[in-house]
Amino acid sequence: MKKRIISLMLASVMVISTLAACGSSNTGTNETPAETPAAETEATDESAAQTGSDTPLVVGYRDFSEKFSMFFSETEYDKDVAAMTQVMLTDVDRSGAVVMNGIEGETINYGGTDYTYTGIADTTVTQNDNDTTTYDFKLRDDITFSDGEPLTADDVIFNLYVYLDSAYDGFTTLNTLPIIGLKNYQANSTAADSVTADDVATYVESMPEALQTAVSENIIAPTLTAEKDWCTENYEAQGAASAEEFFVACYSTDDSYDIAGKDYDTIVSDVIAMYGGDYKTLGSNYAGDEAYFDADVTSLAEKLLIEEKVAAGEGEEVPNIEGVKKLGDYEVSVTINGFDAAAIYKFVELGIAPLHYYGDKSQYNYDNNQFGFPRGDLSIVKEKTTTPMGAGPYKFVKYENKVVYFEANDTYFKSAPKIKNVQFKESDESDMIPGVQQGTVDLSNPDGSKKAFEQIAEINGNGELDGDVIMTDRVDNLGYGYIGINADTVNVGGEASSEQSKDLRKAIATVLSVYRDVSIDSYYGDAASVINYPISNTSWAAPQKSDEGYQVAYSVDAEGNPIYTDSMSAEDKYDAALQAALGYFEAAGYTVTDGKLTAAPAGAKLTYEIIIGGDGKGDHPSFAILTDAKAAFETIGFTLEINDPTDTNIMWDKTNARTQELWAAAWQAEPDPDMYQTYHSESTASNYYQIADPDLDAYIMDARTSSDQGYRKSIYKECLNIIMDWAVEIPVYQRQNCIIYSPERINADTFTPGVTTYYKWWKEIENLEMK
Repeated sequence: MKKRIISLMLASVMVISTLAACGSSNTGTNETPAETPAAETEATDESAAQTGSDTPLVVGYRDFSEKFSMFFSETEYDKDVAAMTQVMLTDVDRSGAVVMNGIEGETINYGGTDYTYTGIADTTVTQNDNDTTTYDFKLRDDITFSDGEPLTADDVIFNLYVYLDSAYDGFTTLNTLPIIGLKNYQANSTAADSVTADDVATYVESMPEALQTAVSENIIAPTLTAEKDWCTENYEAQGAASAEEFFVACYSTDDSYDIAGKDYDTIVSDVIAMYGGDYKTLGSNYAGDEAYFDADVTSLAEKLLIEEKVAAGEGEEVPNIEGVKKLGDYEVSVTINGFDAAAIYKFVELGIAPLHYYGDKSQYNYDNNQFGFPRGDLSIVKEKTTTPMGAGPYKFVKYENKVVYFEANDTYFKSAPKIKNVQFKESDESDMIPGVQQGTVDLSNPDGSKKAFEQIAEINGNGELDGDVIMTDRVDNLGYGYIGINADTVNVGGEASSEQSKDLRKAIATVLSVYRDVSIDSYYGDAASVINYPISNTSWAAPQKSDEGYQVAYSVDAEGNPIYTDSMSAEDKYDAALQAALGYFEAAGYTVTDGKLTAAPAGAKLTYEIIIGGDGKGDHPSFAILTDAKAAFETIGFTLEINDPTDTNIMWDKTNARTQELWAAAWQAEPDPDMYQTYHSESTASNYYQIADPDLDAYIMDARTSSDQGYRKSIYKECLNIIMDWAVEIPVYQRQNCIIYSPERINADTFTPGVTTYYKWWKEIENLEMK
């Protein structure tokens, strides 16, 4: 019994807001934004039903955490509040590609329509001869923050230094880029860059006392202390007599350890002491993988080695980040080691918050290496977390009674918004659709589902999602549903990569895949579609039906012949899939007699388990796939055991421990389709499939080295083909999110056209009009 690790795969807890901020930044004045006039702050639920030029736009939202900062927001909802007040250094188009020429603007075709995009900067990426890459940002010279102060290169430098400061603890990951001199700056010593990967590996291997102590204090103690609470919550479900007994059973390295007469805290301390610095044993007990904490230990080792060198007098103090340069009043560059095609997206997340509001201008002097705040102390930046301010389309007024109030920024560079006041109002999911109908909100983003769409169609009275009462914009969710197969637990003879093992997994995948259409249609209706490759349809790298070589998932037999024909009925397809599966089973070494499996080859079985998070009641889009496949498998002597625990954490325990055989879940995607984390053999965190293919590894790394999207797409297609050949993943569905609004109160002709996963409804909010 191992501790579950909260995974982004869990579909039911994915927080991917269709109102998510994807292109804005924080800005403001030295003073708290002025209070709005009384007429604006006194707005009520009924305000959405009013008419006239001063009518506020009321948007239904999930709960806020009041961290309205592009620096420190933790939820998409808080980030959206900040985004209303901000501009971003770079932005993306409707396909998720970075807009490089923001000043003059770019016209880019999407779905047959040309759209023009403008921004605050032009971006140039240069791959240098010395194996470095420079990102140059040339700003417009006419941007002002909402208080009239100009936005200049100094504001960009301030933002960069906040995100790259050693004290930064927000969620933006700019500090993960290999920026030249960043390690030295954070350690304040040129000794940092002299520590090599080989030095670190040797240090970890020798595990000196200093590192053992650091591992115990920073990894082992926090991990096991957290496990105390988890064991307390879950011991009964696991059949243990007490939380203490369960904790010891899970984590004690001493089988003879006696808990009699000891309180829980003492037991936890004793178990922590058993490990010393043995993080590998903890990794095995915690996640079924002795290398699980390798990355953390490596980071600690590198930190200690740098500290030792500095203490020994090696290296000089470092006053700035070598790779971050101010090139003029409106130009900044950042240089990194090597090239990474996905690196540009780190700057998309970068909001340009005003130095004079979030920092201290008296502490800024670029030439003297002062960057607007005390080095290593971001307290003055955090002080403004609840009151964002910037150069975006709206000014933050206040958050009161679960409503965020905004007023238009008349100096917004794209044009002053036509709607003077906007309110983001906290709402329950159950109120999202009725709220638009009844006028308590004008716009909201309910979860896309068959039930939701049926409710909207009924309200409209015309059986459609667009009507006189509600208009609906549907966009694909940034992620997809799948069924996974662990190559290390579903194979023949212990050889996960053998052709026989692949044939075994293809036999299972072929039957599961044939039931996808009916299951997804039943669960989602028009709110989702079946996909045939393990990648979100939102990605530019996703294969299209018109592409050469496009193929329905698992639609050929063991000889490579098509299993289905266009004239087949659903029942014919089910029968054909079962016969093809028998062929794969036989190729895998199973004994087939009279159309039934009678014996499995060494290392394989006639029964495999699949775990699904249906809350113990089958409430999952893939559950019908499993029940139909189970019944079909039984007719050929194969058993698919469906495990639908009431506690979904049981599934994640086994998934993270890599002991699961099959499971059903969903991935959250990113704008860039980099596949390292999910499929590279050296990715210990998220390669749940245990796929380890040298050709796949090489393709994944090769795709990172080019900025040519066409080339990268062709490489990712090769990656997808390898993944499908391993048969470790059955792609299932691409679901939709939806944005709904009232055409009775919002002028539909002014609503942002071509809303997508990446291009949100508020991207052109300055043009939106109320009736």
